[in-house]
Amino acid sequence: MLKMLLPVDGSDASNQAIKDFIQLLGCYKEMPEIHLLNVQLPLHGNVSLFIDGKNIAEYHKDEGMERLKVARQLMDQAEISHQFHIIVGEPADVIVAFAKEKLFDRIVIGPRGVSAIKSLILGSVTNKVVQLSTIPVLLIK
Repeated sequence: MLKMLLPVDGSDASNQAIKDFIQLLGCYKEMPEIHLLNVQLPLHGNVSLFIDGKNIAEYHKDEGMERLKVARQLMDQAEISHQFHIIVGEPADVIVAFAKEKLFDRIVIGPRGVSAIKSLILGSVTNKVVQLSTIPVLLIK
């Protein structure tokens, strides 16, 4: 059985990629094992001086659940079994490391909703994942 990782950031582009991916699932002979992943950026600065680690962890969990909300609803509506994960870190690095560590067969990711010029200047999580990953990446455009 294929094991697929779908990074989700809660954006319209990410949710559209989930919708498009659901449409593609009919192409597979066997339903893949699907995992949704939201990566929360770490809080910077002196936040930890004023807020304890438990509250910071709860904040990341709440934010992650909010970012996963639409993707999970889409999966549930399509009656597709899935698991979800929330991790704190730099998105591209975390996606690639998590996929490798958990032995995923594919990373399925959508393009970020930015223009080609912005993507070249700023770089994007999708571009970095494609560059860093040794695991095949399916780009849903």
